[in-house]
Amino acid sequence: MGRLRRSRAHHARRDVHRASRTRARTKDLDQIQLIDLDPKHRAALESQPLDFEKPGLAQHYCVECAKYFESDVALQSHWRSKVHKRRCKELKEPAYTIEESERAAGLGREVKRPTSTAISDG
Repeated sequence: MGRLRRSRAHHARRDVHRASRTRARTKDLDQIQLIDLDPKHRAALESQPLDFEKPGLAQHYCVECAKYFESDVALQSHWRSKVHKRRCKELKEPAYTIEESERAAGLGREVKRPTSTAISDG
């Protein structure tokens, strides 16, 4: 009989789940669509005052992805990346409204369906 091998059943899942729970979340798409893409807010975000706590002193900011970058070269590179292009494509779709989410949950008022008599009259 040889030495028994460890089963390795967990595959480090615990650490992955813990990281996802404690990871800093970025802004959601509806927050970006409704607030950040507004021309007044966009101009304010693109020309922020110096902030020593943020990467690149808060001078290189991507509004669509809500991310700060260290340099202008990194920001230009990000604009050409797939990640940025995917985010822009997602932002072109309209955001869900509260009424739509309530209807999806079955709480909202249903739209009246046409009756069979209305179909036969036409």
